[in-house]
Amino acid sequence: MSNHIHLVVQQKDGKLSEWVRDFKKFTSKKLLNLILENPQESRREWLQMIFEYHAKFNKRSGVPIAIGIQFWTHDNHAIELYRPEMIESRMKYIHENPVRAGIVEKPEDFLYSSARNYSGMKGLIEVDYW
Repeated sequence: MSNHIHLVVQQKDGKLSEWVRDFKKFTSKKLLNLILENPQESRREWLQMIFEYHAKFNKRSGVPIAIGIQFWTHDNHAIELYRPEMIESRMKYIHENPVRAGIVEKPEDFLYSSARNYSGMKGLIEVDYW
């Protein structure tokens, strides 16, 4: 999806909120650098304006806020998945998301989805199966 991400994550130490914080910090630095330092990115100025706009309304804006930019929102929609049926249901929802959006016909056709891994195809990231 182009404007959000779904993750099913287990944090072995039970510190999921710290993991989410670190994930957002790491990915925002990397993605902002890719966007703002790439002269070929045609939307660079527009994206910087959007990031700066949203940073104005957030008192907790973090790195790289020195330049007044926010990449991720600060809210999460965490759902505790404590039964295998719940995990399966959430995974189905996540995998069907690009189909519902009209991006692909089948979940495994979406390049950025773990549906590829679950269908026996090569995915972009390694998946730890539960």
